[in-house]
Amino acid sequence: MSKAISLTVPVLLCLFAGRPFILAGESTSSDRADRPTAHADRSPVDLAVSRDGRWLVTVNETSDSVSLIRTSDRLVVDEVLCGRHPADIEFHPDGQTILVTGSWSGDITILKIVGGRLQRTGLIDVGFEPCGLAISADGDRAYVGLVATGQVAEIDLRALSVLRHFDVGHWPRYLTLSPDGTRLAVGCGGAGRIDVIDPATGETLYDEPLANGINLGHMIPSADGTYAYFTWMVYRTNPINVGNLRKGWLLASRIGRVRLDGSSYREAISLDVPGMAVADPHGIVISSDESRLVASAAGTHELLVYRLRDLPFVGVGGPGDLIDRGLRNDQDRFHRIEVGGRPMGLRMADDSRTVYVANYLRNSVQVVDLDSRNVSSEIDLGGPTETTLARRGMEIFHDGKRSLDQWYSCHSCHQNGGNNSRPMDTMNDGTEMTLKTVLPLYEVSKTGPWTWHGWQDDLENAMHKSMTSTMLGRNPSDRDVRALLAYLDTLEAPPNPFRKSDGTLSDAADRGEQVFRSEKAGCADCHNGTHFTDGKIHDVGLGSDKDYYDGYNTPSLLGVYRKVRLLHTGRARSLDRVVSDLHSPEKVSGEGQLTEQETQDLIEYLKSL
Repeated sequence: MSKAISLTVPVLLCLFAGRPFILAGESTSSDRADRPTAHADRSPVDLAVSRDGRWLVTVNETSDSVSLIRTSDRLVVDEVLCGRHPADIEFHPDGQTILVTGSWSGDITILKIVGGRLQRTGLIDVGFEPCGLAISADGDRAYVGLVATGQVAEIDLRALSVLRHFDVGHWPRYLTLSPDGTRLAVGCGGAGRIDVIDPATGETLYDEPLANGINLGHMIPSADGTYAYFTWMVYRTNPINVGNLRKGWLLASRIGRVRLDGSSYREAISLDVPGMAVADPHGIVISSDESRLVASAAGTHELLVYRLRDLPFVGVGGPGDLIDRGLRNDQDRFHRIEVGGRPMGLRMADDSRTVYVANYLRNSVQVVDLDSRNVSSEIDLGGPTETTLARRGMEIFHDGKRSLDQWYSCHSCHQNGGNNSRPMDTMNDGTEMTLKTVLPLYEVSKTGPWTWHGWQDDLENAMHKSMTSTMLGRNPSDRDVRALLAYLDTLEAPPNPFRKSDGTLSDAADRGEQVFRSEKAGCADCHNGTHFTDGKIHDVGLGSDKDYYDGYNTPSLLGVYRKVRLLHTGRARSLDRVVSDLHSPEKVSGEGQLTEQETQDLIEYLKSL
């Protein structure tokens, strides 16, 4: 993983010193073919507003692009390509420079607004998989979460180089910096906690656990730097049934805050209204006058608007399973604004009443007036005139209203089509409380049979069962199932960061492959073929007398480096525990114990898959 800056041209002329930031030989966006096709879905995931309020920029995930919008007339005036699968976007304090993370290309694209157009001026290689960005108030430093490797990269924005990497918890997708730059809060979704870091030393000062927390969303500091606010969901380890769901005892939504001035138990409020719950909270923003806090509920297609000053945050003991009655019964303290689609990132204008919404499924930015409580206008970012079957399936996959009382969506468990950090009881194997780790859905149609026990050999039937049994929702139509399957066929796993830049193996991983395929290890006896699964059921001695079925379906090993829970119960927290203990080759193949060197080489190979 390189720490060096990667520039497309050799000479840097100037940086942020009040002059155009241009690299010698770099052409402007108008001179290059660097725009997406007109009919590509944009799918904006986040947006940012310039300090003077003149410009709005969006980062568009499926078109790998950035759109520039003039706020005075709300027109899209330019669009350029950025890194692959972009995730976050921020304005530099100079008001003209823009930073964009490319999560699949492992970089930060630097853009500048010159003459009302976007000009690409540099590229910083930061390592995989960069997501959330935070920039210091003086503009000298930036921090980015690297999801794949559990690190935060610190970037010198004047030298355009990576200074350090800080180790944090698993999956640091989003983070935020206190206004004075002395504290950095990192949401570690895979670890289910918030790490608070001293940026001066890179030291983790303390972490605040979120019991059973998953799917941590955006983060924002309070104006005085006391708190970091964020969204997340809670998985409660209870059997799936109507009673538990309606009590908030399965998957529930929260807004939380942790203190940045010292360790203190996290505080939270519950978001779910009985009979009309909240699914997949994601974005969060606070008005400049700190009168309002607004969150996006991506799964229920709405904004949640709160009066900030008297929100009933609760620490030890928890906020309760359902929304506070005082909030529920006071429209001034809490109300909902339906926006449709899939609202993601949020920004608020300085007037403390205008909210800009990056709406993923609508390919648009919505302008919401908090006083009138409606969408006052919508800015079309471009896209196809007709919705494809796969895009329709994407809508269904992210729709929390498909579950009973709209508590959760397919995405809630399969975050971004992958897995999450908790073993779950989905009732898919016909028994209660036999928790299983969530399997990723990349290329799922090619890896049958399905479920951990492999009893499901009909993927269409599996879709019906998931919607009605796991989600307790209505039975989907045959067209809905076809759409879901079409969407699943489009899912791609992120690039693997544990391979060389040309895709080849390291020396250790190359040796590990020989171990993997050896008779001594015997891994390839079951984990073989393109997807490293033989599609058969095996009893490897890890079963439970509570299981309804005997044996386990060989899971694919592709992307195993991303998992924070391994084996069907999630009892292993590392690949070392798997290959050295619970699922060691001598226990499976009976051909002898691996040496320490063979074990480490095997782990390096597994990480490269």
